[in-house]
Amino acid sequence: MNVLKEVLRVLDEVLSLAGRSAGFSRDTALLGAIPELDSMAVVSLITALEDQFGMIVDDDDIDGSTFQTVGSLVDFVSSKLNG
Repeated sequence: MNVLKEVLRVLDEVLSLAGRSAGFSRDTALLGAIPELDSMAVVSLITALEDQFGMIVDDDDIDGSTFQTVGSLVDFVSSKLNG
């Protein structure tokens, strides 16, 4: 499974980016850089990632740095999948 590709797909879907995520790289800033990613969207994004990847995210697992860049979010998802 290509975690980066799936995370980008979920970002695009949850944030209604209309395909903009196709131009994102691991270095693309998220929180504070994408207006669509507000506090309510973060909750929706976490739920969508849990559903997509079959994982559970506890409140203690995340902080602002998790959503700093696409890469930090992909690394977080990968770490949850790898236990």
